[in-house]
Amino acid sequence: MVTKEVTIMNKQGLHARPATALVNTASSFKSDIFISRDDKKVNGKSILGLLILAAEYGAKLTIEAEGPDEEEAVNALISLISDHFGMGKNS
Repeated sequence: MVTKEVTIMNKQGLHARPATALVNTASSFKSDIFISRDDKKVNGKSILGLLILAAEYGAKLTIEAEGPDEEEAVNALISLISDHFGMGKNS
């Protein structure tokens, strides 16, 4: 299992569009992926689950993956989140 922490840096937080990008990326991997914030842990391949986290700007998320491509999965998700979900720094 691989676990890493990342901070939400886009100003709008984790709303529907970034959650969709995150799910699309997570779903491209075979590993089981979970994302948690505080005491909430959700399936990283579920848009509804991600929205339940209510992760606003500055929120810290923990990404866990377990499976054949766990390292690649976590790194891809960290990269996506760090890149403001591909929406630009002003988003």
